[in-house]
Amino acid sequence: MHEKQTYLEEDYRRTVDVAAAGEFLPGTSIEIIRPPKSRQPPQHVLFDFDGTLSLIREGWPQVMVPMMVEILQATGTDESPQQLERLVFEFVMQLNGKQTIYQMIRLAEEVYRRGGTPLDPLVYKQMYHQRLMQRIAQRRQALLTGALQPADMLVPYSLELLEQLQRLGVRMYLASGTDQCYVREEAQLLKLDRYFGPHIYGAIDDYQNYSKAMVIDRILRENGISGELLLGFGDGYVEIQNIKAVGGTAVAVASDEAGRSGKPDPWKRDRLIGVGADIVIPDYRHWHALLEYLWPRGG
Repeated sequence: MHEKQTYLEEDYRRTVDVAAAGEFLPGTSIEIIRPPKSRQPPQHVLFDFDGTLSLIREGWPQVMVPMMVEILQATGTDESPQQLERLVFEFVMQLNGKQTIYQMIRLAEEVYRRGGTPLDPLVYKQMYHQRLMQRIAQRRQALLTGALQPADMLVPYSLELLEQLQRLGVRMYLASGTDQCYVREEAQLLKLDRYFGPHIYGAIDDYQNYSKAMVIDRILRENGISGELLLGFGDGYVEIQNIKAVGGTAVAVASDEAGRSGKPDPWKRDRLIGVGADIVIPDYRHWHALLEYLWPRGG
């Protein structure tokens, strides 16, 4: 019998030893670590969602980490809250970029290690989502009523970049580790659905049959193209790693989500260069220069 293929994302593993400084495009914050291999401009562009475009969920670690600390404390461990917080923060951020369920699987493992009986990771994920939705409900409602405009909850200059990519005639895709139902809802709230159409993908409960690598494989297969014609934007290691694995060009969005300062987040920058990012940007304020660089005859 033919065994069904599953897709499991790898944990973070640095493949570039030193996050050395690249060269900046003149007058911009665009850091070129290595030039694109392909002489042809990209034909298809893949975006991550949270932190790469959307800021609706900014601050999510302040929801996930305390919840996990509470659950681990309930096992009766003699570790202090501070020790648990350090432990949890480390593995939560180590797994950041993967589907949320992987962080909950790790939580279940930590409960078991402390002699507890863990709940199903899907139950933990539901608990987390309930708490997160309480935190972001006001943002979502404000977008719905028009009290906030989409640009208020997007990485700066996202809309300008997407508009120009649409004019260039490239096809755009959205692939997220957040649940598909939430990604689609929030993409609509941010009025991003007009750029991506049906190509908005997110996590499903059957997590072994969804991954960003699967989305990339489908893009290449259905369009009959090589990975060199694929460009990817992301603030998580998974999408950078997956884009590089097929020979595409990977743009690391080292976004300062809370401050929107226009300066790259140092932790994100180092982490994303560590898995092979070709270009690093803090946001899209220099979108025109970036597109001129990647589409020399039409950016």
